[in-house]
Amino acid sequence: MRVDWIGWTPEGAVVYLDQTLLPTQETYREAHTIEDMIEAIQALRVRGAPLIGISAAMGLTAAAAEQQPLTLEWLEGAVALLGASRPTAVNLVWALDRMSRVAEAAFESGVGRDVLVEALRSEAQKIWDEDTAMCRAIGEAGAELLSHGATVMTHCNAGALATGGIGTALAPVYVAQEQGKTVEVISCETRPLRQGARLTCWELSKQGVPVTCVVDGAAGAVMAMGKIDLVITGADRIAANGDSANKIGTYGLAVLANAHGIPFYIAAPRSTMDLSTPSGADIPIEERSGLEVDAAPGAGVFNPAFDVTPASYIKGIITDRGIIDPPYTESIAALFT
Repeated sequence: MRVDWIGWTPEGAVVYLDQTLLPTQETYREAHTIEDMIEAIQALRVRGAPLIGISAAMGLTAAAAEQQPLTLEWLEGAVALLGASRPTAVNLVWALDRMSRVAEAAFESGVGRDVLVEALRSEAQKIWDEDTAMCRAIGEAGAELLSHGATVMTHCNAGALATGGIGTALAPVYVAQEQGKTVEVISCETRPLRQGARLTCWELSKQGVPVTCVVDGAAGAVMAMGKIDLVITGADRIAANGDSANKIGTYGLAVLANAHGIPFYIAAPRSTMDLSTPSGADIPIEERSGLEVDAAPGAGVFNPAFDVTPASYIKGIITDRGIIDPPYTESIAALFT
């Protein structure tokens, strides 16, 4: 599967697919500055927890290459600005922490500007390459859950568009397809920005995977019809106890799945797990502009971008180290030992 949603220009800028224009337009833009990348992340031109981390690391590198003078103080300020661009996805801070350590080591050793920029570029590329490998591992682990003819429900987009590889929640589907299994996907529309309808359906259709879109309010009815074998979604942050933040509506989907006896899985790499966050109550939830919701003039709008699914609703977490089971406090901690 070819993944070219993001890359480097010959001059060292970041080139990325503007996902806000999908599915009707495939338009690529460039990011040269920190401000360019922050705008792309906040406007959801690039989105998905792993891809946000990759993009921020690449954007920092591109901006550093053009910054005069290039100082540690500038880099620290740039990292802080990028890190604050979206608060929920922990991959963003995880990637920027890695970039900061590389920069600090380079300044301490007294290397020249060109060597420093190359070190940043190398680390950004490692972050991207590691995510590609983790996505593949998630797919291979999760494909074991999918029998020939299975139907998977998913929410939002946690496919290749959201990562540096073949995705998280959709990775098992792609690997199952490679194995010769026919797997159908039911994609929830995912209000308010319709990322399931616009992105997941576009991506799966391009890969020849049978996909049907349903409005979010129809999820329970489809489950009651006996059409769903399991639910797999991604995550933007997983707390130490297994509570998982994902696109708004995921919590309701988990409740419905449990009510209908349907296994509910989260798929995410270790970079999405935050041992410093004890539980879902400690995960910061981004609230977006009410202008994204088509409400009548004069009505108030509450528009959280994410909700938290309690660990008790999660059958298993599909990771790059295999599928882990409850109790998650122990099984997640074991992934880092």
